[in-house]
Amino acid sequence: MIIIGEKINGAIPSTAKAIAAKDAEFIKNLAKIQTEAGVDYIDVCASVDDDIELETMKWLIDLVQEVTDTPIAVDSPNVYTCIEAMKYCNKPGLFNSVSLEGDKVDAAFKVIADTKWECVALLNSDKGIPKTAKDRLDVFADLMAKVNEYGIDPSRMHIDPLVEMLCTSEDGIAMVVEVIKSIKEQYPTIHVTGAVSNISFNLPARKMVNMGFTVLAMNAGLDSAILDPTNGDLMGIIFATEALLGEDDYCMEYIGAYREGIFGQKK
Repeated sequence: MIIIGEKINGAIPSTAKAIAAKDAEFIKNLAKIQTEAGVDYIDVCASVDDDIELETMKWLIDLVQEVTDTPIAVDSPNVYTCIEAMKYCNKPGLFNSVSLEGDKVDAAFKVIADTKWECVALLNSDKGIPKTAKDRLDVFADLMAKVNEYGIDPSRMHIDPLVEMLCTSEDGIAMVVEVIKSIKEQYPTIHVTGAVSNISFNLPARKMVNMGFTVLAMNAGLDSAILDPTNGDLMGIIFATEALLGEDDYCMEYIGAYREGIFGQKK
């Protein structure tokens, strides 16, 4: 599982407070603890007003890079902010994100095509969020036509099938599972990602729902996720599920993560 640490995001109240106060030590500590939890990328999302978003992104990226060399996921709904933020990163990371809305795909792919940057792509378009599995897969087909047009290897793509709230879903996660399975069947090397916590919005005991979703989604083919890596129970479920799916020879990764204190015990 590719883990994208979610904690440096201005949509999180404690992080928003630190950003507003320019609390550098708070931000650097978030980078440190996520690195210690073994993340593959540290997501950086300012979630501030447009006129200060880029300068805030630079400030955050610089702080992260002071304390870790973990690659950064530049995260903004504004594709041009992501393009500019890439320039502040010391190494290739994750572009988060693009979609078929407007010119987002073309703008981003022109920049990342000949680099080692990977990219999150959402399965929505100018028509909004598709309501059926077929419609989402149609968007996926159009997206992959662009991926091929720009010569981007599918293994660099992280496709987000758009996990929505369970409490408003008519069929649980059946549609998302169908989409994930179809994507992986068509492109075995492509990554399927998502924000794990989206599934449990407005529900009590959200951790239970998040963990249940993670197991089912991983079984369908989810192999990338944005989540809180300091949640030991969730990380333990991920390592256990990988072992149960036969993706961890002799449970070595599971045992190693336990010994490192990523789950089950404190270091």
